[in-house]
Amino acid sequence: MTLLLRQPISITSIGSISAIGISSEEIWQHYLSPSHCFIEKELDGSPTFVAPLSQEARQEVEALRQRDRKYQALDDTVLLAIHASRAALKNTNWQQKGVLGVNIGSSRGATTLFESHHTEFLQRRKVQTLTSPTTTLGNISSWVAHDLQTQGPTISHSITCSTALHALLNAIAWLQSGMADMFLVGGSEAPLTPFTIAQMRAMKIYASLSSRAQSKDVLYPCQALNLEKQGNTMILGEGASVACLGRGENENALAIVEGIGYATEPLQHPASISTDAECFQRSMKMALGGISPEKVDVIVMHAPGTIKGDQSEYNAIKRIFDGVMPALTTNKWKVGHTFGASGMLSVEMAILMLQHQEFIEVPYIQHKDLPKKIQRILVNAVGFGGNAVSVLLRLP
Repeated sequence: MTLLLRQPISITSIGSISAIGISSEEIWQHYLSPSHCFIEKELDGSPTFVAPLSQEARQEVEALRQRDRKYQALDDTVLLAIHASRAALKNTNWQQKGVLGVNIGSSRGATTLFESHHTEFLQRRKVQTLTSPTTTLGNISSWVAHDLQTQGPTISHSITCSTALHALLNAIAWLQSGMADMFLVGGSEAPLTPFTIAQMRAMKIYASLSSRAQSKDVLYPCQALNLEKQGNTMILGEGASVACLGRGENENALAIVEGIGYATEPLQHPASISTDAECFQRSMKMALGGISPEKVDVIVMHAPGTIKGDQSEYNAIKRIFDGVMPALTTNKWKVGHTFGASGMLSVEMAILMLQHQEFIEVPYIQHKDLPKKIQRILVNAVGFGGNAVSVLLRLP
C-alpha cells in the first residue's frame, strides 16, 4: 500500500523537555557528547537505572506547577506536555487566525498520580475529589489547550510506544481534510514509578545493574542497537516532545514530512514482534512511497535496547534497504525509552541532524559509510501490539 500526501506538511517548530535539556542548543550539544543521562535510583525496592529530567528541566516543571494554583494537582505527564507545547508554539510563526488543533498522547498517562490515588484507595477505601479528572488520559491535551487558549480539536490517545507518531499521522489527516490549519502533536511520559518499573522487570526486558560486570556496559548500561548484547538493556526515561505541523512547504520549516507509513501484524503474544518485524517492513515501505530506498540517508531506529526488539527492526530494515543500507542510529542509549514520547524525541533528533548536517553516532557502534550530506531521514516507532509507524523527513 502506498499513501500519498496531497500536499507537503511542514514541521515549523518543535519543543521538548527531557534528560538532555530544554533548548535546541543544549539538546544538540548533549547529542554531540558521548555521555549518557542515566543515574541509579531506588525504585521497586532496588537500585534502578533511569533517565530523569535534567536539574534545570525539573526546576522549570516545578516552577510551572507553582505558578498556577490549578496546575498543582496535575500529574507530571501533563506539566511536561504543557512545557513542551509552550516551547513549540513560541518557536513558530503561528498566529491565532485559524484552527489550531492539539493531539498529544501518552502510553502510561498520569502514572504517578494514578499509582498514588490507587494506593490511597487500597488503604482508606476512599479517593480525593480530583482523582478522576486528573488521571484520565484526555486531560493531557485538554490542559495544553487550556494553557495555550486554542480553539481547535483537542485529542489525547494511547497507542503504546508509537503514540507520538500516531499523533502526527492523525494531525496530517486533519490538515489535509482542511478541518484544521495547524496542529500541535507529540507525546508525554513520566514513567519513573515503582509500579511501572516492576512491570518492565516482570517482562525481563529492563537493564540490570549486574550488567555492569561487563566492561562495555559500565560506560553504557543501555545497549540499544548493539546486536551482539547478551541481555535486555532497556532503561526508562521521562520527557515530552511536541511539534507544530502546518500545510504546505513553509519557508521557515525545520523539516518536510515527505511520507508516512503505518502497519500492524498478527501477534503470537501481547508483547511480541515477528523476527523480521513485518509491521516495520510495511510501514517503512508505505512511508517511502515511490522514493527509492537509496535516497534515504539516515534511519533513527526505535531500538529500545532489547535483544528481540533491536534485532527484528534491523532485520526489517535489511529487507527494505537491501544493498543500500542507510546510516543507523538511535537516542535510547542516551535518554532511555520514553514510551509514548519517544517517537517525537526521535523526530527532534532527526531534525537536528538535518539542520546541522551531522550524523549522531551511537558511541559503542562501529559506523561505516557515514552520509556526507543528510537530505532524508526515516524515523521509526513501534509499540506493544505490533503497531509500527514510519515517518520520512526531508530537508526543506
